Amino acid sequence: MRYPDITNALLDWYDVHARTMPWRVMPADRKAGQLPDPYAVWLSEVMLQQTTVAAVRDYHRKFTSIWPTVADLAAADDADVMAAWAGLGYYARARNLLKCARQIVEHHNGQFPEEYDELLSLPGIGPYTAAAISAIAFDQPSTILDGNVERVMARLYDEHTPLPTAKPVLMSYAERHTPTTRPGDYAQAVMDLGATICTPKSPACGICPIRPECAAQKAGTATELPKKLAKKPKPTRHGIAYIARREDGAWLLETRPDKGLLGGMLGWPTTEWDAAPVDMPPLAAEWLELDAEARHTFTHFHLVLRVQTATVPMTATPDRGTFRPANLFSPADLPTVMQKAYNLAAATLRPV
Repeated sequence: MRYPDITNALLDWYDVHARTMPWRVMPADRKAGQLPDPYAVWLSEVMLQQTTVAAVRDYHRKFTSIWPTVADLAAADDADVMAAWAGLGYYARARNLLKCARQIVEHHNGQFPEEYDELLSLPGIGPYTAAAISAIAFDQPSTILDGNVERVMARLYDEHTPLPTAKPVLMSYAERHTPTTRPGDYAQAVMDLGATICTPKSPACGICPIRPECAAQKAGTATELPKKLAKKPKPTRHGIAYIARREDGAWLLETRPDKGLLGGMLGWPTTEWDAAPVDMPPLAAEWLELDAEARHTFTHFHLVLRVQTATVPMTATPDRGTFRPANLFSPADLPTVMQKAYNLAAATLRPV
């Protein structure tokens, strides 16, 4: 097999077209000796797991404004971090973020390890994230393989083995192109290429810097790749969310168990999420069920939440959850599905 040479062309393109990111050191500044902040790189990579750059930018700025260093984050209150993460999804990432920050402070003197294997031993850091931090923050020749890189490699080599079966062979292709010179810039360049030019639909092959080497472009198969195995349909689960407001304006909220979906997040008391939820309100009240439902899609299933609301007296004593004063409550602190339920309920509850 002929192995195309793309490194120089890709780096030349990146020098001109690198996307500006809050966590990124631009190529000219990097060449001048400015190095990325490993904390900022790590934070971005954790946030970017299964989340778009557009969604992450503002969250990254918020986190680094509130907690400028890994030591600041390690010392943060769990509830504050979970509230700041609300809306970003995949909440296990936030819990692992805190665990990782604290381990770095306790066992690494507040300094991120540079080597891939050491990074891989930290909570919440898998093979891709370890490689990305190692390459981007420390210029180690570690090979990254995210969705963008998979697409670039599948097209570059006209590889028709479907994902996820193709991951090992796509990694072997990516490893061949990981340079020892400027590996951090190369890692970001190949991801930028996949995100902006070698896109899933309608790739801009006419302006691609590695077009002359692309086997799929020559074969006319670029838009077909990468191939993927058919996904199983997602099941639908059901539940009931109970939104109670006390006469003084306080809201009944609970912190979900650390383990499980939305673990550690603030939310409304709910039933179990299954095929036929059993009505189990958190306190006795005149509950009103809304005509509308809060619908949300998680990674592995769709959720349909019926919403019940009640205004309760000061003497109300819930079986679970606690009342939070109105001045200490913000819907923005809730995960997205709980915000959807709140938006449905807010207009129906009596003013206080």
